Amino acid sequence: MNSADHTFLLSGECIQQIIQVIGIDNIMDDLIERTYKGFIEFDANNNILSARKGFNYITPNEGLIEWMPIRNVIEEEVLLKVVAYHPQNPESFQLPTVISTISKYNTTNGHLDTILDGVLPTSLRTGAASAVASQLFGHPESKILGIIGCGAQAITQLHALSRVFDFEKVLYFDKDLIAQNSFEERVKILGLDIYIQSTPIPEIVENSDVLCTATSIAVDQGPLFDYHTSKEWLHINAVGSDFPGKIELPKSLLDESYVSPDFLKQAIVEGECQQLSEDQIGQDIITCLKKATDFYHLKEKLTVFDSTGMALEDQIVADMFIALAKSMNLGQYIALENRNTDVKNPYSFLFHTKKQTT
Repeated sequence: MNSADHTFLLSGECIQQIIQVIGIDNIMDDLIERTYKGFIEFDANNNILSARKGFNYITPNEGLIEWMPIRNVIEEEVLLKVVAYHPQNPESFQLPTVISTISKYNTTNGHLDTILDGVLPTSLRTGAASAVASQLFGHPESKILGIIGCGAQAITQLHALSRVFDFEKVLYFDKDLIAQNSFEERVKILGLDIYIQSTPIPEIVENSDVLCTATSIAVDQGPLFDYHTSKEWLHINAVGSDFPGKIELPKSLLDESYVSPDFLKQAIVEGECQQLSEDQIGQDIITCLKKATDFYHLKEKLTVFDSTGMALEDQIVADMFIALAKSMNLGQYIALENRNTDVKNPYSFLFHTKKQTT
């Protein structure tokens, strides 16, 4: 087998095996470090990002399918993640709300080099990005984490943030009673020594040092709450806005905050930034990290990381799992693309078949 002629396939089961062997804490710590390094070293000339595009629809169910590309000039590849968002999935189909697949293409010849599951990596990389942003903007003595929305993403948000802050208390809420009532049981796998308490949204906003919003609120049904008061240094990771017209945070809060998007072109269409004019939006997270000392004063201020998700994060997490898989001899190579002995004749395989049958 020639790996250059085949496609490396890494399934969700293989990714689970990697995590089981290495440990979820080690995986998350590594990913947070890689995400920070990837943001700091980002060069727009060598990593060409494009805002995601796709189709939004309301029939047969509300959802979207989008594609998120990034071109790595040095590595001569294009990474493309196709992501689907369907909030009815857990109840109707026993599927995750977010389903995705990541693929890598060789820009020398267009060959599909790699394809891997994107469901678990997406959840992990979103948590890691929040951890990186919270280290930059969050108060260093933060002790109370608030979580609004207790679905799958809430688990990795809590996990990632608990790796960089010494939280003493977690306040959480979800309007879905099944998600809310099962949250404490689901987070036991993290082995955290933290007091966890179901709390109404206004009290979460008022008492949290760091807050994560990761909900499936419907289009035009936001915001999640009215803003009245909070700690002066509250930092918010707004994760749930990923759809035009879908917002989680009230504009009154955004007006008082320093709002840093992950990817401005995307955030003004799908994120919390769609509520703001461009002169109200701060520097993107990569710029802020590169000039971190200029933003230290914001640790005492109200800040928002508008996290719509970007393909750079997918590149970072994909590279991590691909490297780990190959070092552990996991995954498989498959001959996916059509190949002929005569590349200029798409029917040349028929001649070979005919000779075998005569």
